[in-house]
Amino acid sequence: MDAIQQHMIDSYRAAQRGELPPPLPGRHDWGVVREARERRRFDAVIAGRPAYGRRWAALRSLLGKLGRSGRSGKSRKSGKLGKCRPSGA
Repeated sequence: MDAIQQHMIDSYRAAQRGELPPPLPGRHDWGVVREARERRRFDAVIAGRPAYGRRWAALRSLLGKLGRSGRSGKSRKSGKLGKCRPSGA
């Protein structure tokens, strides 16, 4: 039985009992994701680790190691990215 079938059975049962139907499946998914993220940040603070920017710091560290290993022989361009122009303009 999938989530939609279970929801239909629960809705029918709620209608028979005169209760409110349950929320649709997937209705609160983003709220659960937000709560999990907040819990992870809370646990990091309690453990004495930084709560924000841990993934970016790890990525910068990894990219820095790759750059120092000699793979970045090309010079880097500095400055702003140019605007895309349609061809023929």
